[in-house]
Amino acid sequence: MITKETIDFSGLNFLTGEAILIDKPLDFSSFKAVYHVRKAACVKKVGHAGTLDPRASGLLIICTGKKTKAITSFQDLTKTYTGSFTLGKTTPSMDSETEFTEIKPIDGITEEKILAVRDTFLGESFQTPPMYSAVKFQGRRLYDYARKGESIERALRPITISKFEVTISLPDVFFEIDCSKGTYIRVIADDFGKKLGCGAFLSSLRRTKIGEYSVENALSIEEFTQRAKIRDGVE
Repeated sequence: MITKETIDFSGLNFLTGEAILIDKPLDFSSFKAVYHVRKAACVKKVGHAGTLDPRASGLLIICTGKKTKAITSFQDLTKTYTGSFTLGKTTPSMDSETEFTEIKPIDGITEEKILAVRDTFLGESFQTPPMYSAVKFQGRRLYDYARKGESIERALRPITISKFEVTISLPDVFFEIDCSKGTYIRVIADDFGKKLGCGAFLSSLRRTKIGEYSVENALSIEEFTQRAKIRDGVE
């Protein structure tokens, strides 16, 4: 595993296969992160173990070469996210990517009500993937349909939320969530607002852990690129 602690790149073989911890920046797609790693590592076969939306930052595990066979095992690990919901506003994408479509007062929303709603999400449940997602339907991503104003029927998916801690500073609810693969935090934000009756959208999101792997040990795209250049003798 390539992390910040892996100072010496000289013994690495990206073609044989390496797994790299990358800290994806905000407004940077997961595909773009893979592109930069592929270019710096000079290897064609590169993939990531779980998409992060452009409006989210944090941990991506990017695999090269034969290590791409391990992607599924990384995807199956529990994920940890931090971020915030903003109450009283909703958007079509359920996050800050799209404009507000509804604004409601949050009068009467108390800490007691928020904590009671929070508790309803703990444990096993089912979730409908959002239209603004990378889930494929007939060969196209759902967000391609969504951006054209189309809606596709989606099947419910089982998820598990094992931890859901909140800090309240209205209109914002800050959170830390441990969840199973396939959990959409944007949907949790939207459902949270619906249960409170005031609406909500995901105003910030950062993935901090995938299993035992932490974003604290991840390289930025710039750090990885620079170290790869040094390894290859390029200034």
